[in-house]
Amino acid sequence: MARNIQSLERAAAMLRLLAGGERRLGLSDVASALGLAKGTAHGILRTLQAEGFVEQDPASGRYQLGAELLRLGNSYLDVHELRARALVWTDDLARASGESVYVGVLHKSGVLIMHHVFRPDDSRQVLEVGAMQPLHSTALGKVLSAYDPVAHTEALDAEREAFTPRTVTDAAGFEEVLDLTRARGWAADVEETWEGLASVAAPIHDRRRMPVGAVAVAGAVERVCGESGEPRPALVAAVRDCARSVSRDLGAGRF
Repeated sequence: MARNIQSLERAAAMLRLLAGGERRLGLSDVASALGLAKGTAHGILRTLQAEGFVEQDPASGRYQLGAELLRLGNSYLDVHELRARALVWTDDLARASGESVYVGVLHKSGVLIMHHVFRPDDSRQVLEVGAMQPLHSTALGKVLSAYDPVAHTEALDAEREAFTPRTVTDAAGFEEVLDLTRARGWAADVEETWEGLASVAAPIHDRRRMPVGAVAVAGAVERVCGESGEPRPALVAAVRDCARSVSRDLGAGRF
């Protein structure tokens, strides 16, 4: 059986202590409560402080939880609230469109699929929750790159691989794609990532009007696109309506 790492256990215990006790605790308080030598407790606190998980009051020298923990906690809550708010609307979108529906969020330098609704037919399908998609070629990735400055930077800094002959890889061309995405409020991927597949995506915003994710419909290019080769207007409208509905439930109001 694998043994736990003692230093991590002590750090976790320290964070729980700071979260559950007085607002600020001194070094002696922390060491005494956890049965640690002061030198050991001080070393762990310094490491946690360097990572932003703990802050030290300059006047008293006492410690409290840091802003980085709040950021991580908010990220956890945001993702889970997003999925909870999206459940009904994405189910409705899958039924109305007859296609698979995905909700994606920015994760590192790609799109993390955090919710997937199967195409409503009897075909064999694979759940793609947890899968990663590229930012520069997928509809979800383009929407995030267009509206989220962090995603935009990640997409520009990363190597933009040409998955098909249609993939836009040069920086200037990619910026034009993002300008178009912002102008019309949605993005498309027509055989830019996978041959024979197309998708349409729109942004989801939270109560701060910040982009927190995107929703997309994906399917065979002949079903998603019309004779012009562009996504069917009714499908685009349905995806945008879904995104607006989820955004509204997250407190974003009307867009």
